[in-house]
Amino acid sequence: MARNRETLLREFHEAKWDEPIIYEMSTPGERGILPPKADPSIIDEFGDAKDLIPQSMRRETSPNLPEVGQMRVNRHYMRLSQETMGDDVAVDIGEGTCTMKYSPKIQEHTVAYNAKITEIHPMQDPSTMQGILEVYYEVERYMKSISGMDHFCFQPGGGAHAVFTNASIIRKYFRDRGEDRDEIVTTIFSHPCDAGSPATVGFKVVDLMNDPVQGYPTLEAFKAALSEKTAAIFVTNPEDTGLFNPKIKEYVDAAHAVGALAVYDQANVNGIMGITRARECGFDLIHYNLHKTFSSPHGGMGPGCGAVGARDFLKDYLPVPRITKDENGTFDLDWNGEGATIGQVRSYFGNAQVVLRAYMWLRSLGSDGVREAAMCAVLNNQYMVKQIEQIKGVTMYYGEGKRRIEQCRYSWEQLEKDTGLGTEDVLRRMVDYGCEHYWESHHPHIVPEPFTLEPTDSFSKEDIDEFVAVMRKIAQECYETPEVVRTAPHNAPCHGIKNYYEEDPEKVICTWKKYKEVYGIE
Repeated sequence: MARNRETLLREFHEAKWDEPIIYEMSTPGERGILPPKADPSIIDEFGDAKDLIPQSMRRETSPNLPEVGQMRVNRHYMRLSQETMGDDVAVDIGEGTCTMKYSPKIQEHTVAYNAKITEIHPMQDPSTMQGILEVYYEVERYMKSISGMDHFCFQPGGGAHAVFTNASIIRKYFRDRGEDRDEIVTTIFSHPCDAGSPATVGFKVVDLMNDPVQGYPTLEAFKAALSEKTAAIFVTNPEDTGLFNPKIKEYVDAAHAVGALAVYDQANVNGIMGITRARECGFDLIHYNLHKTFSSPHGGMGPGCGAVGARDFLKDYLPVPRITKDENGTFDLDWNGEGATIGQVRSYFGNAQVVLRAYMWLRSLGSDGVREAAMCAVLNNQYMVKQIEQIKGVTMYYGEGKRRIEQCRYSWEQLEKDTGLGTEDVLRRMVDYGCEHYWESHHPHIVPEPFTLEPTDSFSKEDIDEFVAVMRKIAQECYETPEVVRTAPHNAPCHGIKNYYEEDPEKVICTWKKYKEVYGIE
């Protein structure tokens, strides 16, 4: 896949296998591995393993699993991997808001292959897992330093789950105080979970539109949305537009003035970590994504860790168990809390592999390195914005002339008006140049024909130049050879891609059962 030195474009051709579904490969009786039977002496002493399972938990029928030999399974998934775009084979600057950055391979080998972590079970006695409990304890210290918060919990499984946790804390906090507050205030370009998760908990949501000049809601509009019914504000800063509100403390102070709490969604912290802190902005609760920002692969809905930070007065509301350390340096799990805890929000005490990756990454960088990573992310984005905004057909909404921090939401609105081709057409064509698809934005598309790019701190100038060259080339094609773009992709395993989830959800196939139903297989 050589790259042209002048155009920076690649002659890309992705592997295409006419590969069946694993269930279609199934042959009755075929096995990949035959585990040895238990020694008779073990059976004599402990009995048959199935007898240890309560009758109510036993399956009535065997699980419907494909029967395929190991060699064929390996070949099958290797072929599928060759048809998959990913960070190890393509530039994925296009995944804006996702903070797609390089996760050092030593971390992957440690969490995936080292028995000291893979063989730990959360139901072990804490005395036998002092190492991982110390890792949790130390990462909490690092998070407190970066954020200024007083306490952290790593139990939530991701960012939206962390927002749900914070909303649950707020609900219980006001119930304990006997206050009837049932509203939260958020902004349209904060992450959608800042509205969705509190709504799931039971709050009414007040969603504020952005001021087109300022780039975020005005302080006057914000104050007008607050009342004695407001329980909290949930805001992202910088928002998904990449714009940072420098007067955020005034907004927080306004919330506190009516007795509400302030919650900071810091999933977009990659451009400001080590530079600004939530505490100085006055926030009461925050969350970070340890995946993404702190060096675990994004994972696409998991595995992840939503690290929840709280001020002292909310400490007792955090989920249990909490990791404790006594005067002898022994670590333990406190499952009781102080009575006000919201309890558990998931099993055990969180995703240990993600916390370990964060520990390794932070230890390797140190405080100066964390700040430098943020500065590199901002520098990369400033450079990229200057390149992208010069491409014919691109426009930028909100905060004209203001700098975007770590990402930017652009628009192909002018391109669509000129050529009839929009963001989804460009997205499909990108694959033909060996680039990951890009993230458009959350629905509904408030910015018309949007695309969101985030170069993070991991990408080189050469990576950015190549990605921009692809964008520029596709825009040129839209004007000069539109049919090529309209019928893309051409070099990918799948051609003529359609968004069935928008047109007909019944055509979406996620399970073997659904596959058989759609294709009439008995």
